[in-house]
Amino acid sequence: MVTEVTLNHEFLMSSLLTASEKALSELGLERVQSVGTDRKLRVLVGGLGLGYTAASALDSFVVNHVEVVEFLPQVIGWLEAGLVPLAGQLNSDDRLSVTEGDIYERLSRPGAQEFDLIAIDVDHSPEDVLGEQSQGFYSCQGLERAKSHLIQGGVLGVWSYDESSPLLANMQEVFETVTVEKVTVMNELIREEQTDWLFFGVK
Repeated sequence: MVTEVTLNHEFLMSSLLTASEKALSELGLERVQSVGTDRKLRVLVGGLGLGYTAASALDSFVVNHVEVVEFLPQVIGWLEAGLVPLAGQLNSDDRLSVTEGDIYERLSRPGAQEFDLIAIDVDHSPEDVLGEQSQGFYSCQGLERAKSHLIQGGVLGVWSYDESSPLLANMQEVFETVTVEKVTVMNELIREEQTDWLFFGVK
């Protein structure tokens, strides 16, 4: 069975293709661990979706806590009611907390340098956003504010369905190290390859 989510008849996500959502956490945590830390890690995820980014973070034994901020209360309700594929796994893990809120507003405020990884998977891309909430986030100023929520050596990861030169340039202005990962999978339903892009900045 494939679970798909749409908003105002616009496709958002599917349980068929989840490689890039998982990789957002997996590759982000790899970059955090590359600095050699041996302490337990804290992760902030923007956008619950179907839970694959959060679940991949929780799959790591080095992660002590994952906080998810989700804008839509309906999406949180689906998780609580067990209506998404990973509901059982996520609801049974006491390292997970899910709160209703605006991740972009949260990151626009000064941070307390508390997270090792911040993983953002909300908009289609920095140039194709779902709402006004993300206005300013992808700018140098917005990225600087998000960076303030990371500890030294922490990582900001941003998911996009499209390669974004403006985001890359802005991240290179703000972060010490920036890398881009291309995740390509075959969509068997339409017999076409699908590529997503992951942007990582290390503080």
